[in-house]
Amino acid sequence: MARKKPQGNTKPVANKPNQKRMSNAERSAYFARREAAKVLRTILQGDARRRAVGSIKSLVYSPSVRNKKATYALVCQTLKYLPIIKDVFDIANVLSSKWKRQEELMYIILYDILFGQEALLAGDAEKILLQRKDMLQAALAKLLVRKKVKHVSDLMTSYKISDLPKPRYARVNTLKMDVESALLEFKKQQEVCQDAMVPDLLIFPPRTDLHDHPLVKSGSVFLQGKASSMVAVALGPKPGWEVIDACAAPGNKTVHLAALIKGKGEIIACELNKERVKRLKDTVKLAGATNVKVKHEDFLNMSSEDPAYSKVQAILLDPSCSGSGTVVDRLDHLLPSYTADSSDVNRLEKLAAFQKKALEHALSFPAVERIVYSTCSINQVENEDVINSVLPLASSYGFELTTVFPQWPRRGHPVFDGSQHLLRTDLIEDKEGFFIALFVRKGVSTPAKHTRDVENTLRAIQRRKKRRLNSFFLLKTFGLFLQS
Repeated sequence: MARKKPQGNTKPVANKPNQKRMSNAERSAYFARREAAKVLRTILQGDARRRAVGSIKSLVYSPSVRNKKATYALVCQTLKYLPIIKDVFDIANVLSSKWKRQEELMYIILYDILFGQEALLAGDAEKILLQRKDMLQAALAKLLVRKKVKHVSDLMTSYKISDLPKPRYARVNTLKMDVESALLEFKKQQEVCQDAMVPDLLIFPPRTDLHDHPLVKSGSVFLQGKASSMVAVALGPKPGWEVIDACAAPGNKTVHLAALIKGKGEIIACELNKERVKRLKDTVKLAGATNVKVKHEDFLNMSSEDPAYSKVQAILLDPSCSGSGTVVDRLDHLLPSYTADSSDVNRLEKLAAFQKKALEHALSFPAVERIVYSTCSINQVENEDVINSVLPLASSYGFELTTVFPQWPRRGHPVFDGSQHLLRTDLIEDKEGFFIALFVRKGVSTPAKHTRDVENTLRAIQRRKKRRLNSFFLLKTFGLFLQS
């Protein structure tokens, strides 16, 4: 008996006899839709479980995806229109159980039919929806009437769907290349200018795709947002300094620090998560940052009394946070679980408790002169509230808040005296929400008494280690004596 062909056959229509062969453009679009469907399924399943596997960019730009540019565009646009697409399918009711099992692919095809490139639609699934195009367009018309709007743009507004384009930023890695050379190279093909606040940051038009640019692939240029690039500059480490990056992965800020100290001194990059340590090491290697020492360790377990850290002069603390300021980049605001005013209070409280503990620990390092605390969050509980809670302790160590980028117009929420020193970027105005606070020890240099205290502490640690070593050898000798 002949075997039945599986229903889930995904070979291109062009491989079937007596059917028109696909053009190169159609074939490319066909496979891009399938790759986009796989990414979209991963994203939506992770969102449903509230456990994201990765960002859209990290999923699309994985080695397994071939047509990255087209796949990324399809995923982003389908997510943007997803509430409308779902409602159109509900009204039209055109999908059989077979095609409902491939709903992510159907979402992407319907996006192309209603809003995208219908001319390049070829394939079995595409044929199914094209045959029902009139019904789908009628369903969209009913949706417009139901929402009491005339145009799709008005419909997007009613669904609170927004398109927030922002410039593409790229930071020149001055360990490998100077800014002037990078500008000259990019100007051959792109419109580009230099940022006024972060000297090694370049600005490109929105949606400029640089992922495959040779300078990016070689690590001479890193794709990094403006607010993220401001963090290391705010810390202001000097050549020859020892600096701790307390929560370092994926490493963009780490290698920025390495560049700012011109490859001199040392950056101690800490990361607790084993998988993220690998990514951190890859970033460091790509940047050519030979002065970075990666430690697979919890920053909170690094003793401020350890002689190994007695010369650390600056700490960058960018701890785990809600990420609420980067929803535009990650397109979290387009996911089914997201609402603009929603927040998990318990999660925020736990994050804030960890953030406070990490900042208190950073303040305890004896020789540190400058500490930057930053988050990519818009929540006051993770930002101003954390800073306010550690002010008495910071003062006891001789630290005070100092204004970050005085020329920047948006400051901290006025919830305590001194909040004007804090810096915020706005999710609407700046297209990303970041927070930066800078602590500087008064008088910059470590007070003499404090230095003596540190030296006494270090000598006490050495004495304890010596006693433990002597005890070990004594027990070993005693054990050998009993065996004889």
